[in-house]
Amino acid sequence: MTITTYEPQVIAAQPIGAWTGQVYHLVVGGLREQLAVEGLTQPHWWTLNHAAGRPGGWTRAMLVERLAPYDHQDTAFDTVFDDLIARGWLTEDADGALTLTEEGEAGRLRAHDRNRKVIERAHEGVDTDEFVTAINVLRRVVANMGGNGNLPD
Repeated sequence: MTITTYEPQVIAAQPIGAWTGQVYHLVVGGLREQLAVEGLTQPHWWTLNHAAGRPGGWTRAMLVERLAPYDHQDTAFDTVFDDLIARGWLTEDADGALTLTEEGEAGRLRAHDRNRKVIERAHEGVDTDEFVTAINVLRRVVANMGGNGNLPD
């Protein structure tokens, strides 16, 4: 898609909140739409990825502490965990450790493939250096506004 070119001073005067809001709405909306194909929400997705990244290394309490700062919908995480367990995608042992099952990993990979297409679409026409600059600018703005501008662990 072609977009109009403007003088730098015109771009510099743009409201960053309006533009970041549009990006959030469009990208996150696209991701949520693709997750819904699997009957998943973002908190489901986050849980699956964390469980995949550290098998048996997360408990409910640890995941809630880790994921709550990213959740802007007041998610009842126990409902998410219970749903994934009921689907057979996640198991919970006697010590409370959560582990992704083979079926859960297959579902996570299907959702990952769909999400990747959304991200690829968002990156169309943006080279890596431009993207890195954009992320670093946003990190700085977050830090300037009192947030944590560091990348998540």
